[in-house]
Amino acid sequence: MSITDWPQAERPREKLLARGAEALSDAELLAIFLRTGTRGKSAVDLAREVLHQFGGLRGLLTANEADFCTLPGLGQAKYVQLQAVMALAQRHLGETLQRDTGLHSPQDTKHYLHSRLRDLPHEVFACLFLDSQHRVIRYEELFRGTLNGASVHPREVVKKTLQHNAAALIFAHNHPSGIAEPSHADRHLTGRLVEALELVEVRVLDHIVVGDGECVAFSERGWL
Repeated sequence: MSITDWPQAERPREKLLARGAEALSDAELLAIFLRTGTRGKSAVDLAREVLHQFGGLRGLLTANEADFCTLPGLGQAKYVQLQAVMALAQRHLGETLQRDTGLHSPQDTKHYLHSRLRDLPHEVFACLFLDSQHRVIRYEELFRGTLNGASVHPREVVKKTLQHNAAALIFAHNHPSGIAEPSHADRHLTGRLVEALELVEVRVLDHIVVGDGECVAFSERGWL
């Protein structure tokens, strides 16, 4: 049965308009994105099959182009559209940190950094540069490494900080292993960075380590 033959209250688009996106399942939301199904399958049927194939939304959203395009009903155009949707979502999260008021929500900060860093296959050291009112000037990935770590140079961090005329910083890096617990090397590096930035009167507000399902903030451990 085609979706157009379903009761109106059960059609994904109408259901979203009437009850909000939170009322829809993952498959129903994906069906709206897919728009059409394939021969003998509605868009919802296809969405369920796609989610099963990739093990859920996360697997689908992080799939490479070759894997994504292997399933019937998907292709390069849909892959490009999905990447654009993900980029828009990340930019929306970024804008929540760049409002006129200062940065006062640790949870928003964690959520944003988690979305940017969680699924990367390599370790990335990033920074939120803040002004004197703790408003975000810029998010920037400073160093990239391998699964074993990134080589972070305090001198380069200070140089970037002065370029952006930042008054405070929040560091973040991911653990591709999925375990967010900071290592001894993470704590040692943070101490070196704090000392270097104190020389130019810039505060380090936090260092957030991003794992698979959680983030650990140095400030919450009393390490800053």
